[in-house]
Amino acid sequence: MKIIFVASEKASAGLAGIPVFDGGKLFGAAKSYASHSKGQLAAAMKAGHFCGEKGTSVSVYAPTGSKLAGLLLKGSGERASFDAEMFGAEVMQALRVSGEKTLTLHLDGLKLSPDEGARAAVGARLAAYHFFKYRTKLPKRSETTVTTLRVSVDDPRKARAAYQGFHGPVCDGQLMARDLVNEPANTLYPKSYAARIKKFEKIGLKVEILGEKKMKELGMDALVGVGQGSRRESQLVVMRWNGGKKADQPVCLVGKGVTFDTGGISLKPGAGMWDMKGDMGGSAAVVGAMHAIATRKAKANVVGIVGLAENMPDGNAQNPGDIVTSMSGQTIEVQNTDAEGRLVLADALWYAKENFKPQVMVDLATLTGAILVALGHEHAGLFSNSDKVADAFATASAGSTEKTWRMPLAAEYDRLIDSPIADMKNIGGRAAGSITAAQFLQRFVGEIPWVHLDIAGMAMKNTRKDPRETTLGTGFGVRLLNQWIAENYE
Repeated sequence: MKIIFVASEKASAGLAGIPVFDGGKLFGAAKSYASHSKGQLAAAMKAGHFCGEKGTSVSVYAPTGSKLAGLLLKGSGERASFDAEMFGAEVMQALRVSGEKTLTLHLDGLKLSPDEGARAAVGARLAAYHFFKYRTKLPKRSETTVTTLRVSVDDPRKARAAYQGFHGPVCDGQLMARDLVNEPANTLYPKSYAARIKKFEKIGLKVEILGEKKMKELGMDALVGVGQGSRRESQLVVMRWNGGKKADQPVCLVGKGVTFDTGGISLKPGAGMWDMKGDMGGSAAVVGAMHAIATRKAKANVVGIVGLAENMPDGNAQNPGDIVTSMSGQTIEVQNTDAEGRLVLADALWYAKENFKPQVMVDLATLTGAILVALGHEHAGLFSNSDKVADAFATASAGSTEKTWRMPLAAEYDRLIDSPIADMKNIGGRAAGSITAAQFLQRFVGEIPWVHLDIAGMAMKNTRKDPRETTLGTGFGVRLLNQWIAENYE
């Protein structure tokens, strides 16, 4: 989709969306449309009992006094609480299958910041996204027809710079993460996934891929054990971006990449198992974030690490009760093979800690069903050993619109994963399941400031109300990570 930022003007073709505020208030070019319509807009608003209330809208086809095919008047409520990104998404959702190729968002006269203008384009792009890669025939009026998005703002030069310098590349990364989550497991498996990431060297990332032989040499039996029941070899992929000062220690982003999770010998129920192609949502967030970091040329040193494995239940799979030795030397009693993500992350986190001595580490994972019980699909669970880093994430969460909620860590929970026959076990019982999973991971980060994001309720959504979320894969985490890095390390 071509994105163009323009100065205040009436659109000459296609469709246009205009925000209308409480009381029917119009701004900028919207007033010009009204004055040239010979009362048509006013009559349409009156006939539709439309006064700008949030969630309402009125469509006017071939409006008098313009060359437009149609005009959408979008109720936006109070001017003070106007959300340009959501406006862009709602207008695109309403008009994307109209058959028209050009859509103009009229935000002129509102005196928006450059970031707000840029995010209107992001909202529209997210709402236009669909995953039709494997459809040979599409239902009528399902494919987005809009190919050019014009965003009319008071200062198009600054809005364009904000979009090209940050918001556009981050949106690209989020859409890439959606593609990865939506991809089926027969085409996206550890080696093919690693091969995709290897291509990122073209945009300036340094990419290293570790196969099972190397991981076994390093003692990464926790990660390798997860994939030993699969005919597909597990991988660890390391992405490096050196955009900061040479002396600065990097920030490390670590993602769980279980490309399909049957549960292993602790087999999941069949109903809904098909969604487990998305159990690599944490890795998708890291991959999308690293792509954005490289393309926007972030002034920070960042390392992205993803542990990739397929959890299958064949005759070579690990059994409940097996004991594995992690790269850290700590032993783990595997009481449930469906608690595999923490085994992948245990070795990936330790590898990051030992090889890069990061100033802070963040891991993302679709880790527990328990986080859905606690937070639903509204917030990611955030766990941290550092109040300072947790507070910084809360700020970035508000700025990026990707919501998080801090959850506790405490010694009382930690004792739930003690094992009588190993250093720890990989489950802690039914109670506090998300917390005990985080306590498990904390044993592999040492004293390094660390954040764990359990995104099981956010990376995949089968039911969606937000117009920006259009498919199972949401791409959650890409924006949050980039916002946090931009605010704290650039």
